[in-house]
Amino acid sequence: MAITLRFCGGVGTVTGSMHLISTPRSRVLVDCGLFHGHRDEFYSVNSQFSFNPSDLDACVISHAHIDHCGNLPTLIKHGFRSDIHCTPATRDLCRYMLPDSGYVQEEDIKYVNKINRRKGLPPREPLYTKKEAELSLKYFRPVEYYKRFQICEDIDLTFFDAGHILGSAIPVFDIKARKGRVRLAYATDLGRYDMPLMRDPEIPKDIDYLIIESTYGGRSHESINDAKERFAETINRTVGRGGKVIIPSFALERTQLIVFFIGELMKEGKIKKIPIYVDSPLAVNLTDVFRQNWEYFDDETKRLFQEEGDPLGSDNVTYVSGVNDSKSLHNEPAPLIIISAAGMCENGRILHHLKNSVENPRNTIVIVGFMAKDTLGRRLVEKDKLIRIFGQLYELNAEVAVFNAFSAHADEKGLFDYVKGCRETVAQVFVVHGEQDQSDCLRDRIRTLGIKAKVPGKDETVFLKPRQEK
Repeated sequence: MAITLRFCGGVGTVTGSMHLISTPRSRVLVDCGLFHGHRDEFYSVNSQFSFNPSDLDACVISHAHIDHCGNLPTLIKHGFRSDIHCTPATRDLCRYMLPDSGYVQEEDIKYVNKINRRKGLPPREPLYTKKEAELSLKYFRPVEYYKRFQICEDIDLTFFDAGHILGSAIPVFDIKARKGRVRLAYATDLGRYDMPLMRDPEIPKDIDYLIIESTYGGRSHESINDAKERFAETINRTVGRGGKVIIPSFALERTQLIVFFIGELMKEGKIKKIPIYVDSPLAVNLTDVFRQNWEYFDDETKRLFQEEGDPLGSDNVTYVSGVNDSKSLHNEPAPLIIISAAGMCENGRILHHLKNSVENPRNTIVIVGFMAKDTLGRRLVEKDKLIRIFGQLYELNAEVAVFNAFSAHADEKGLFDYVKGCRETVAQVFVVHGEQDQSDCLRDRIRTLGIKAKVPGKDETVFLKPRQEK
């Protein structure tokens, strides 16, 4: 039996990452992410697997974003009982990320069932509950970066730093074959060089096959320094007209980065010191995990923690957990900044802040992350004149400012340069985790290096040819 790689999810889309390595003796799942889509599609795709979870010998999680780890509780419900390998920081983050995901699904189903009762339709069940998510945590087995260890009889695993978010890793699989071996690197998601907080992404040596993301496979990021200046101008312009700055943000990584940036701008005197509210119970907990794991940050951030105190909090930053405290922000006088989840504006407290802000032309909605198709966030980016929130239409009169420079994903140059760093040994690159046009663009560019590159289809299987040992 050959060594194969099946692309079970996260191809042709930026969510639901899931890939299966199979050998004559082992089966290892790489990531187990939630696919995000319309409600029926969400449940249809995430509730079934193209393999038997009980047959898996191990699962490896690259990082704690829900599109990479969020379907683990479902995997366990379907019979998975092996170890889940990740870095210690990823384990710490998942302690909050997975139960929160279960809670959100329970709340969503309550809303659906309320409507179904009116229509005489049968009740529905959530994909998994908060309790089921909490039970999944007992399978986690954290391992530090750079420590090669055996996860199966014929597969060793080593984590390298992906530079994407706290704890993010590039898992490298050393697979033994009857004649030779295969060394496979999984670089999704991949971070950017010279970004605050995170260390730079690393390029493992002697790679035979590379799986790489393509979220920004055909797009370039604005320079972070230029974005900082434009960010300051946007805040000052809003403050000048007496408005509020509303920032939809992912609770994990993006919130912490934006708090850090705003703090730097205030410290440099480029914007006024005004109140900042981080309104997300999840973000509050995750920020504590960041503080507890500060030794994994880059050298400059570690210096700030050691010499200047916490760079993620100051006397004008308030972390909001309680519902009543969140509601009271609607009556707080401007100017102020509210950073709230969820990042794509599909659920969470950000919907309430948008409902109370989008029709006021003094306010500004600041977009700091990727917005997938068919989300409220994408409609804000495209500046639709009317947007629907909680089933009601609102006029979009507020200013909308879009910043892609804060993305934690490498852009087309960063991805291309990463592949170039592997080209001495890599036999083939598989391009995943991107909308189809972005994946195709990166694939075509990689081919100019004389390297075989492929955009696989959903559930496509490829054979990995072992390298003969010398």
